[in-house]
Amino acid sequence: MPISQAQFLRSNLILLAGAAIALLVIVIAAFWLTRASERQFDEVVAFRETRSATADLLSLAQDAETGQRGYLLSRDAAYLRPYTDAIARFEPTLQRLKASAGAAELAQAEVARLEDALRGKLAELAQTIALAQRGVWDEAIATVRQGSGRNLMDEVRDGFGKIIAQSEQRLQQAIAGQETASARLRWTIVLGALVITLFAAAAFWTIMRYTREIIAARSEVTALNIGLEQRVQERTEALTRANEEIQRFAYIVTHDLRAPLVNIMGFTSELEATAAPIKAYFDAGEAATPAVLEEARTAVAMDLPEAISFIRSSTRKMDGLINAILKISREGKRVLRAEAIDLPAALQAAAAAVHHQATENGDGITVESPPLKIRSDRLSIEQVLGNLLDNAIKYRSPKRELHVVMRAKREKSGWVVIEVEDNGRGIAATDHERIFELFRRSGAQDKPGEGIGLAHVRTIVRNLGGDITVSSELDAGTTFSILLPPDLSAVQRSTST
Repeated sequence: MPISQAQFLRSNLILLAGAAIALLVIVIAAFWLTRASERQFDEVVAFRETRSATADLLSLAQDAETGQRGYLLSRDAAYLRPYTDAIARFEPTLQRLKASAGAAELAQAEVARLEDALRGKLAELAQTIALAQRGVWDEAIATVRQGSGRNLMDEVRDGFGKIIAQSEQRLQQAIAGQETASARLRWTIVLGALVITLFAAAAFWTIMRYTREIIAARSEVTALNIGLEQRVQERTEALTRANEEIQRFAYIVTHDLRAPLVNIMGFTSELEATAAPIKAYFDAGEAATPAVLEEARTAVAMDLPEAISFIRSSTRKMDGLINAILKISREGKRVLRAEAIDLPAALQAAAAAVHHQATENGDGITVESPPLKIRSDRLSIEQVLGNLLDNAIKYRSPKRELHVVMRAKREKSGWVVIEVEDNGRGIAATDHERIFELFRRSGAQDKPGEGIGLAHVRTIVRNLGGDITVSSELDAGTTFSILLPPDLSAVQRSTST
């Protein structure tokens, strides 16, 4: 079903709106998933920072304890360098841990307990080092041996372990969340691209379909314009031909009807002249002379019958001409009825109708036609074939036996050609068009007729939407070719439009 302009606009608006909604959903989903991925990334960074700060603090605590023990055992101040470095870096590293732990939303209680344990351990280390620096080595070592520093260090390690474990767990969760958000973002983009592609494909298909229909419509319009121009040209040619025929018809009718009228008028004058001797005879009465009596007797016995005979002959001629004109006129007004006609059967029937005339001296009619059907007016076809066969028989050559061939074939255009070929006396080239004119005949006028048969045939054929032509050679034969459309109904519809 062809798509209308309104349907095209409506479908494209729907597709455009759908694509816009899909794009909006993709943008919103992509923005939300991107924000979620950013939050997960921030958490990953925070947990990694917490883990890093925790490991650094543990390392500083161990370095400080190592420096304390080396100093107490060796009593060499050079061993205090790890301790002093760790003490210098302790506060910044501790603040780093507290900041990252807050950003990572870890339990602040664990961080506070770890800070207390660390500060307690550092206080124990500072106390023993201070005792050693005052020279009280034994007391310093005794303080170490009490185990409070070891307990604090164990508590520090335990706190570090909890924070690292918690950070690691939350870090894995954040990484998994980030991967999930990234996967969702990828799928959103892929599905969104697929949806937009589908909308674009549907819009492209609609546009292509509408474009094809426009191209087809333009081609059809172009073809119709070409066909219209051709039909206008054909109609113009037909109208021109009809006007020419009307002019010829008017001339012929005027000329041929005028001749009997002139005869009638002339012999009417003869009647008037004939009446003079008769009147003179009656006026003279018994005193009429033999000469007057003889003139009156001649007028009554010869002149009057001759004039009346010529007037009657001219009247019959006029009546025949008028009847011929009326016959052609009635043919043009008759309603044509299209029906399926089997052409081989129609040709055989036409040949059978004149078989007795065509076979008087062993002559015959041959039908050559493949199986062929058309839709046309049966009576018109019968009249045309009958008239052409009558002419072939009437104008047979006395030099040879008559042979008529009737053929039918279909042209590439679909139109049908019927040919009636005879071996009669033929028609002069100068009369090939003249024989189709009303009251015009060709060759010797030794056969009865008024010259209306072929004019009638051409009128019938043209009423059927076709045409008839002739090819002939004197003393060789004649071929009439009838071109007919395959369907009279189509011609009638075309003519009505």
